[in-house]
Amino acid sequence: MLEVFYPDRYEESVYGIDFQRLYDEGKRGIIFDIDNTLVEHDADANKRSVELFEKLRRIGFKTCLLSNNDEERVKRFNKDINSYYVYKAGKPNKKGYLKAMMIMDLTMEETIFIGDQLFTDIYGAKKLGMDNICTKPIGPKEEIQIVLKRKLEKIVFRSYKKSMKKKAGN
Repeated sequence: MLEVFYPDRYEESVYGIDFQRLYDEGKRGIIFDIDNTLVEHDADANKRSVELFEKLRRIGFKTCLLSNNDEERVKRFNKDINSYYVYKAGKPNKKGYLKAMMIMDLTMEETIFIGDQLFTDIYGAKKLGMDNICTKPIGPKEEIQIVLKRKLEKIVFRSYKKSMKKKAGN
């Protein structure tokens, strides 16, 4: 039952992902969550995130930010990133993910989603059948509704880790 929330992959940080490998596997577009995936909650783009997007462009990726925040927040983050973006995306609804793929002119098979929340980011991607990676949240500061979801996520992650150990043992 909890499997609907399991990520395809889990990484400690977005900054540790082997993006060249993703490109070599056929991915051409990456949809990113912003807060606690790329930067701490409500932070502007920093040197690390700017360099990441420059690297992704050099590899050949198209990128799109997908956020439930308002346009002001997304534009503020995107000022130095210069990515496509979708604001007020309504994650986990499929509409925002589909719009991001349309903007990038890519198919589901060419696209991967990266985010830090199971019940919005990952669940939305999984509902579409989109490849996804869940990352550990960057910072501790979060809105109260997210703090409550994190408690439930711990239950899902325990189940996920058990299933990964079983798979590794087989």
